[in-house]
Amino acid sequence: MIYTVTFNPAIDYVVGVEEVRLGEVNRSNYEEVYYGGKGINVSVILHRLGVETKALGFIAGFTGIEIQEGVKRLGLATDFIQLNEGMSRINVKIKSGVETEINGQGPVINDAALEALYDRLSLLMKDDILVLAGSVPNSLPDDVYERIMEKLNGQGVSIVVDATKQLLYNVLKYQPLVVKPNIHELGEVFGKKITSHEECVYYAKRLQQLGAKNVLVSMGGEGAILCAEDGEVYKKEAPKGEVKNSVGAGDSMLAGFLYGLTRSPEGGNMESCYEEALKWGIAAGSATAFEAGLGVQEKISKIYTSL
Repeated sequence: MIYTVTFNPAIDYVVGVEEVRLGEVNRSNYEEVYYGGKGINVSVILHRLGVETKALGFIAGFTGIEIQEGVKRLGLATDFIQLNEGMSRINVKIKSGVETEINGQGPVINDAALEALYDRLSLLMKDDILVLAGSVPNSLPDDVYERIMEKLNGQGVSIVVDATKQLLYNVLKYQPLVVKPNIHELGEVFGKKITSHEECVYYAKRLQQLGAKNVLVSMGGEGAILCAEDGEVYKKEAPKGEVKNSVGAGDSMLAGFLYGLTRSPEGGNMESCYEEALKWGIAAGSATAFEAGLGVQEKISKIYTSL
Protein backbone atom coordinates (compact mmCIF):
# COMPACT_ATOMS: atom_id res chain seq x y z
CA MET A 1 0.00 0.00 0.00
CA ILE A 2 1.03 3.62 -0.51
CA TYR A 3 0.64 5.85 2.55
CA THR A 4 0.85 9.63 2.48
CA VAL A 5 1.46 12.07 5.34
CA THR A 6 0.10 15.62 5.31
CA PHE A 7 1.24 17.42 8.45
CA ASN A 8 -0.87 20.54 7.93
CA PRO A 9 -3.89 19.83 5.68
CA ALA A 10 -6.29 22.61 4.77
CA ILE A 11 -9.59 23.55 3.29
CA ASP A 12 -8.79 25.58 0.17
CA TYR A 13 -11.56 28.15 -0.29
CA VAL A 14 -11.31 29.54 -3.81
CA VAL A 15 -13.16 32.78 -4.51
CA GLY A 16 -13.50 34.38 -7.94
CA VAL A 17 -13.84 38.17 -7.84
CA GLU A 18 -14.01 40.38 -10.93
CA GLU A 19 -12.00 43.15 -9.28
CA VAL A 20 -10.81 43.35 -5.67
CA ARG A 21 -11.43 46.76 -4.09
CA LEU A 22 -9.59 47.13 -0.82
CA GLY A 23 -11.63 48.65 2.00
CA GLU A 24 -14.93 47.86 0.27
CA VAL A 25 -17.41 44.98 0.22
CA ASN A 26 -16.49 42.61 -2.61
CA ARG A 27 -18.92 40.03 -3.97
CA SER A 28 -17.76 36.79 -5.51
CA ASN A 29 -18.57 35.51 -8.99
CA TYR A 30 -17.99 31.91 -7.95
CA GLU A 31 -16.73 29.87 -5.03
CA GLU A 32 -15.08 26.43 -4.85
CA VAL A 33 -13.89 24.26 -1.98
CA TYR A 34 -11.02 21.77 -2.15
CA TYR A 35 -9.32 19.67 0.49
CA GLY A 36 -5.69 20.67 0.29
CA GLY A 37 -2.35 19.27 1.26
CA LYS A 38 0.36 17.70 -0.86
CA GLY A 39 -0.01 14.24 0.64
CA ILE A 40 -3.78 14.33 0.26
CA ASN A 41 -3.40 15.35 -3.38
CA VAL A 42 -1.09 12.41 -4.02
CA SER A 43 -3.55 10.00 -2.40
CA VAL A 44 -6.49 11.38 -4.41
CA ILE A 45 -4.73 10.83 -7.74
CA LEU A 46 -3.48 7.36 -6.71
CA HIS A 47 -7.02 6.41 -5.71
CA ARG A 48 -8.39 7.63 -9.04
CA LEU A 49 -5.82 5.45 -10.79
CA GLY A 50 -6.93 2.41 -8.79
CA VAL A 51 -4.02 2.26 -6.33
CA GLU A 52 -4.65 1.30 -2.70
CA THR A 53 -3.67 4.28 -0.56
CA LYS A 54 -4.26 5.75 2.88
CA ALA A 55 -3.91 9.40 3.94
CA LEU A 56 -2.32 10.14 7.33
CA GLY A 57 -1.72 13.41 9.11
CA PHE A 58 -3.18 15.75 11.73
CA ILE A 59 -6.59 17.45 11.88
CA ALA A 60 -8.20 19.73 14.45
CA GLY A 61 -11.53 21.44 15.11
CA PHE A 62 -14.59 21.64 12.88
CA THR A 63 -12.43 22.32 9.83
CA GLY A 64 -10.46 19.17 10.53
CA ILE A 65 -13.66 17.13 10.70
CA GLU A 66 -14.73 18.60 7.34
CA ILE A 67 -11.35 17.71 5.80
CA GLN A 68 -11.68 14.14 7.01
CA GLU A 69 -15.26 13.79 5.78
CA GLY A 70 -14.44 15.56 2.54
CA VAL A 71 -11.59 13.26 1.57
CA LYS A 72 -13.69 10.26 2.57
CA ARG A 73 -16.35 11.47 0.13
CA LEU A 74 -13.62 11.39 -2.50
CA GLY A 75 -13.19 7.70 -1.70
CA LEU A 76 -9.99 7.88 0.32
CA ALA A 77 -9.12 5.72 3.30
CA THR A 78 -7.80 7.93 6.12
CA ASP A 79 -6.17 7.56 9.51
CA PHE A 80 -5.81 11.17 10.66
CA ILE A 81 -4.84 12.01 14.21
CA GLN A 82 -7.43 14.29 15.84
CA LEU A 83 -5.84 17.09 17.88
CA ASN A 84 -7.65 18.37 20.97
CA GLU A 85 -6.96 22.06 20.43
CA GLY A 86 -6.92 24.51 17.54
CA MET A 87 -8.37 24.12 14.06
CA SER A 88 -7.11 22.95 10.70
CA ARG A 89 -6.30 25.67 8.23
CA ILE A 90 -8.57 27.47 5.82
CA ASN A 91 -6.58 28.84 2.89
CA VAL A 92 -8.36 31.60 0.99
CA LYS A 93 -7.39 31.90 -2.67
CA ILE A 94 -8.73 34.99 -4.36
CA LYS A 95 -8.79 34.79 -8.15
CA SER A 96 -9.05 38.25 -9.69
CA GLY A 97 -6.78 38.48 -12.71
CA VAL A 98 -3.87 37.32 -10.58
CA GLU A 99 -4.26 34.93 -7.66
CA THR A 100 -3.86 36.19 -4.10
CA GLU A 101 -3.57 33.70 -1.26
CA ILE A 102 -4.19 34.03 2.47
CA ASN A 103 -3.04 30.83 4.15
CA GLY A 104 -3.95 29.89 7.71
CA GLN A 105 -1.38 28.74 10.25
CA GLY A 106 -2.94 25.49 11.42
CA PRO A 107 -2.98 23.91 14.89
CA VAL A 108 -0.12 23.20 17.26
CA ILE A 109 1.02 19.56 17.03
CA ASN A 110 2.27 18.45 20.44
CA ASP A 111 4.72 15.68 21.32
CA ALA A 112 1.96 13.19 22.17
CA ALA A 113 0.34 13.64 18.75
CA LEU A 114 3.69 13.21 17.02
CA GLU A 115 4.29 9.99 18.96
CA ALA A 116 0.85 8.79 17.84
CA LEU A 117 1.95 9.32 14.23
CA TYR A 118 5.15 7.37 14.87
CA ASP A 119 3.05 4.52 16.27
CA ARG A 120 0.90 4.42 13.14
CA LEU A 121 3.94 4.45 10.88
CA SER A 122 5.56 1.62 12.85
CA LEU A 123 2.81 -0.65 11.51
CA LEU A 124 3.94 -0.21 7.90
CA MET A 125 5.19 -3.41 6.34
CA LYS A 126 7.86 -4.50 3.88
CA ASP A 127 7.22 -3.19 0.35
CA ASP A 128 4.86 -0.45 1.57
CA ILE A 129 5.59 3.05 0.26
CA LEU A 130 5.41 6.18 2.41
CA VAL A 131 5.11 9.63 0.82
CA LEU A 132 6.32 12.56 2.93
CA ALA A 133 5.25 15.74 1.20
CA GLY A 134 5.24 19.43 1.96
CA SER A 135 6.57 21.77 4.61
CA VAL A 136 6.70 21.08 8.33
CA PRO A 137 4.61 23.25 10.72
CA ASN A 138 6.53 25.39 13.20
CA SER A 139 5.26 23.32 16.11
CA LEU A 140 7.12 20.24 14.86
CA PRO A 141 10.89 19.66 14.97
CA ASP A 142 12.46 20.64 11.66
CA ASP A 143 14.11 17.23 11.40
CA VAL A 144 10.84 15.29 11.67
CA TYR A 145 11.30 13.76 8.20
CA GLU A 146 14.69 12.45 9.27
CA ARG A 147 13.25 11.05 12.49
CA ILE A 148 10.54 9.19 10.59
CA MET A 149 12.99 7.74 8.09
CA GLU A 150 15.37 6.70 10.85
CA LYS A 151 12.56 4.91 12.72
CA LEU A 152 11.50 3.06 9.55
CA ASN A 153 15.03 2.20 8.52
CA GLY A 154 15.34 -1.57 8.14
CA GLN A 155 11.59 -2.24 7.86
CA GLY A 156 11.68 -2.53 4.08
CA VAL A 157 9.49 0.55 3.63
CA SER A 158 10.32 2.74 0.63
CA ILE A 159 10.20 6.48 1.29
CA VAL A 160 9.25 9.16 -1.23
CA VAL A 161 10.02 12.79 -0.37
CA ASP A 162 8.58 15.94 -1.92
CA ALA A 163 10.16 18.77 0.05
CA THR A 164 12.44 21.76 -0.38
CA LYS A 165 15.86 23.05 0.66
CA GLN A 166 17.35 21.56 3.85
CA LEU A 167 14.26 19.44 4.50
CA LEU A 168 15.06 17.57 1.28
CA TYR A 169 18.83 17.68 1.54
CA ASN A 170 18.92 16.25 5.07
CA VAL A 171 16.98 13.06 4.20
CA LEU A 172 19.15 12.00 1.28
CA LYS A 173 21.39 9.93 3.57
CA TYR A 174 18.45 7.57 4.11
CA GLN A 175 18.34 6.77 0.36
CA PRO A 176 14.73 7.69 -0.45
CA LEU A 177 13.15 5.81 -3.34
CA VAL A 178 12.11 9.04 -5.08
CA VAL A 179 12.61 12.74 -4.48
CA LYS A 180 10.61 15.22 -6.54
CA PRO A 181 11.78 18.81 -6.58
CA ASN A 182 10.68 21.18 -9.30
CA ILE A 183 13.46 22.85 -11.26
CA HIS A 184 13.48 25.95 -9.02
CA GLU A 185 13.55 23.88 -5.83
CA LEU A 186 16.39 21.78 -7.22
CA GLY A 187 18.41 24.94 -7.73
CA GLU A 188 17.61 26.18 -4.22
CA VAL A 189 19.11 23.02 -2.69
CA PHE A 190 22.49 23.97 -4.19
CA GLY A 191 22.11 27.75 -4.13
CA LYS A 192 22.01 27.91 -7.94
CA LYS A 193 19.62 29.18 -10.58
CA ILE A 194 19.18 26.38 -13.11
CA THR A 195 18.71 27.67 -16.64
CA SER A 196 19.14 24.59 -18.86
CA HIS A 197 18.26 20.92 -19.09
CA GLU A 198 21.94 20.06 -18.85
CA GLU A 199 22.24 21.88 -15.52
CA CYS A 200 19.06 20.21 -14.35
CA VAL A 201 20.49 16.75 -15.06
CA TYR A 202 23.80 17.67 -13.43
CA TYR A 203 22.21 18.75 -10.14
CA ALA A 204 19.67 15.92 -10.17
CA LYS A 205 22.60 13.50 -10.37
CA ARG A 206 24.19 15.35 -7.47
CA LEU A 207 21.11 14.41 -5.42
CA GLN A 208 21.62 10.80 -6.50
CA GLN A 209 25.25 10.92 -5.41
CA LEU A 210 24.03 12.10 -2.00
CA GLY A 211 21.66 9.14 -1.69
CA ALA A 212 18.43 9.55 -3.68
CA LYS A 213 17.63 6.53 -5.86
CA ASN A 214 15.37 8.29 -8.36
CA VAL A 215 15.17 12.06 -8.90
CA LEU A 216 12.08 13.35 -10.69
CA VAL A 217 12.30 17.03 -11.61
CA SER A 218 9.13 18.76 -12.75
CA MET A 219 9.59 21.70 -15.11
CA GLY A 220 6.08 23.04 -15.61
CA GLY A 221 5.17 23.44 -19.25
CA GLU A 222 8.50 21.93 -20.32
CA GLY A 223 7.63 18.52 -18.88
CA ALA A 224 9.95 16.57 -16.60
CA ILE A 225 13.37 14.95 -16.32
CA LEU A 226 13.99 11.69 -14.48
CA CYS A 227 17.42 10.59 -13.33
CA ALA A 228 16.62 6.95 -12.64
CA GLU A 229 18.18 4.34 -10.40
CA ASP A 230 19.35 2.42 -13.48
CA GLY A 231 21.73 5.30 -14.29
CA GLU A 232 19.75 6.53 -17.30
CA VAL A 233 18.22 9.95 -17.86
CA TYR A 234 14.67 10.13 -19.21
CA LYS A 235 13.00 13.26 -20.54
CA LYS A 236 9.41 13.87 -21.55
CA GLU A 237 7.79 17.06 -22.80
CA ALA A 238 4.42 18.14 -21.47
CA PRO A 239 1.45 18.13 -23.87
CA LYS A 240 0.07 21.42 -25.12
CA GLY A 241 -3.03 22.76 -23.43
CA GLU A 242 -4.53 25.67 -21.55
CA VAL A 243 -3.22 25.77 -18.01
CA LYS A 244 -6.15 26.48 -15.70
CA ASN A 245 -4.64 25.39 -12.42
CA SER A 246 -1.09 24.92 -11.17
CA VAL A 247 -2.07 23.90 -7.61
CA GLY A 248 -1.55 20.18 -7.16
CA ALA A 249 0.00 19.59 -10.57
CA GLY A 250 3.35 18.57 -9.08
CA ASP A 251 1.63 16.31 -6.55
CA SER A 252 -0.35 14.73 -9.36
CA MET A 253 2.84 14.14 -11.34
CA LEU A 254 4.38 12.37 -8.36
CA ALA A 255 1.29 10.20 -7.93
CA GLY A 256 1.21 9.28 -11.60
CA PHE A 257 4.91 8.45 -11.52
CA LEU A 258 4.45 6.17 -8.50
CA TYR A 259 1.53 4.49 -10.25
CA GLY A 260 3.74 3.72 -13.24
CA LEU A 261 6.76 2.79 -11.14
CA THR A 262 4.87 0.23 -9.06
CA ARG A 263 3.40 -1.57 -12.06
CA SER A 264 5.27 -4.69 -13.18
CA PRO A 265 7.54 -3.92 -16.16
CA GLU A 266 7.02 -6.11 -19.19
CA GLY A 267 9.56 -8.93 -19.18
CA GLY A 268 11.41 -7.27 -16.31
CA ASN A 269 12.50 -4.38 -18.57
CA MET A 270 13.23 -1.57 -16.09
CA GLU A 271 13.96 0.92 -18.86
CA SER A 272 10.41 0.42 -20.08
CA CYS A 273 9.19 0.77 -16.48
CA TYR A 274 10.89 4.15 -15.98
CA GLU A 275 9.68 5.47 -19.33
CA GLU A 276 6.12 4.40 -18.55
CA ALA A 277 6.29 5.87 -15.06
CA LEU A 278 7.45 9.21 -16.46
CA LYS A 279 4.62 9.16 -19.03
CA TRP A 280 2.05 8.50 -16.32
CA GLY A 281 3.58 11.30 -14.25
CA ILE A 282 3.35 13.78 -17.11
CA ALA A 283 -0.21 12.66 -17.87
CA ALA A 284 -1.42 13.05 -14.30
CA GLY A 285 0.31 16.40 -13.80
CA SER A 286 -1.07 17.75 -17.07
CA ALA A 287 -4.59 16.49 -16.33
CA THR A 288 -4.59 18.55 -13.15
CA ALA A 289 -3.03 21.60 -14.82
CA PHE A 290 -5.71 21.57 -17.53
CA GLU A 291 -8.64 21.39 -15.07
CA ALA A 292 -9.94 23.49 -12.16
CA GLY A 293 -9.26 20.71 -9.65
CA LEU A 294 -7.23 17.52 -9.49
CA GLY A 295 -7.16 15.41 -12.66
CA VAL A 296 -9.65 12.58 -13.13
CA GLN A 297 -8.82 9.07 -14.34
CA GLU A 298 -10.42 9.48 -17.77
CA LYS A 299 -8.46 12.66 -18.50
CA ILE A 300 -5.21 11.17 -17.20
CA SER A 301 -5.57 8.07 -19.39
CA LYS A 302 -6.46 10.14 -22.44
CA ILE A 303 -3.35 12.31 -22.08
CA TYR A 304 -1.19 9.23 -21.37
CA THR A 305 -2.36 7.64 -24.64
CA SER A 306 -1.45 10.79 -26.55
CA LEU A 307 2.13 10.96 -25.28
